[in-house]
Amino acid sequence: MQFVSLLSTKPGNTSTRRTVSTITLAALTALWLVAFAGFAEAKPKGHVVRAGQSIQKAINAADPGDTIVVRGGIHRESVKVDKDGISLRGVDAVLKPPAKSTPSSSCGVSGFCVQADHVSIRGFTVRDFKDFGIVAFGARDASFVGNGAFDNGEYGITAFSSTGTKIIANRTSGSDDSGIYVGDSPHADATVVANETYGNFLGILVRNARHGKIAANRVHNNCLGMLFLADAPGPAGVFDVHGNEVVNNTRACPAFEDAPPLSGVGIALLGARGMEIQGNHIVHNVPSGPTGFSGGVVVVKVFGETAPTNNTVVGNTILRNKPDILWDKSGSGNRLAPNNCKTSKPGRLCEG
Repeated sequence: MQFVSLLSTKPGNTSTRRTVSTITLAALTALWLVAFAGFAEAKPKGHVVRAGQSIQKAINAADPGDTIVVRGGIHRESVKVDKDGISLRGVDAVLKPPAKSTPSSSCGVSGFCVQADHVSIRGFTVRDFKDFGIVAFGARDASFVGNGAFDNGEYGITAFSSTGTKIIANRTSGSDDSGIYVGDSPHADATVVANETYGNFLGILVRNARHGKIAANRVHNNCLGMLFLADAPGPAGVFDVHGNEVVNNTRACPAFEDAPPLSGVGIALLGARGMEIQGNHIVHNVPSGPTGFSGGVVVVKVFGETAPTNNTVVGNTILRNKPDILWDKSGSGNRLAPNNCKTSKPGRLCEG
């Protein structure tokens, strides 16, 4: 009753109104302090790594969700990120292999190895690692944005057994296998957007992975631009591929593992399924050496095994390739017209 009477003040009772105002102000102040304290506690901590200092030591000392800024210099180390929410920001920072490299059980000899969720790596140049420049292994929602990955042994930027990986606005070159790779992920949900990849065996490779978007990339001067490969070991496909520039992939590459030598391929669907290839500019992908197959868009069985099914290739500009479209007539539900193209095997695919 005292609480009720306190709020039920009568007009003219100045003392009581002042008491209510004081209590109200105190309560609001207390609530504001609690909210501010919670905000301050949730705000990520920052760490700065300078030339000559260790990125790995900063990660080891960080808490999940912290931001680490790496400023300048060449850092010679392999870096493992195994804490959720770590954000790494490079400012004129270069990562190169240490004098002695010990491969990890899952990531090999790599620059950055991400084995946690919601990790972000931005603004680094990663060079000369034996296996991978930047790799996500068993990670969820990793983001690799605005990095350069050059002359790394297998893949420049890659994701294995991961979901929700975002590979955006990076440059990759000089990889013995592929500049960008998404694999071993039945629910990849990968986003590969606005990258430039060139001077690799493969520009972009998707193998044993499904679901994602590949858009607005510039893929040029590789032996093969993009490859979606099934049976290695599982299915591949269900990717939306649109608005990419896939041009001048004319380099001649020798046989790699069990694959035939390749040259002059724009986008290849080898046993892939459920692909949407629309609105791409696929021009001048012609072989300059021996090749198992060539063409602007190639839709064929995987080495005589799984056939491509339910793929849509429409609304693309596919010109000056050899041929523009190659299809081995295998599979079902494949729609390969209309496109702006002139040559095809079998004939008449460019007349629709």
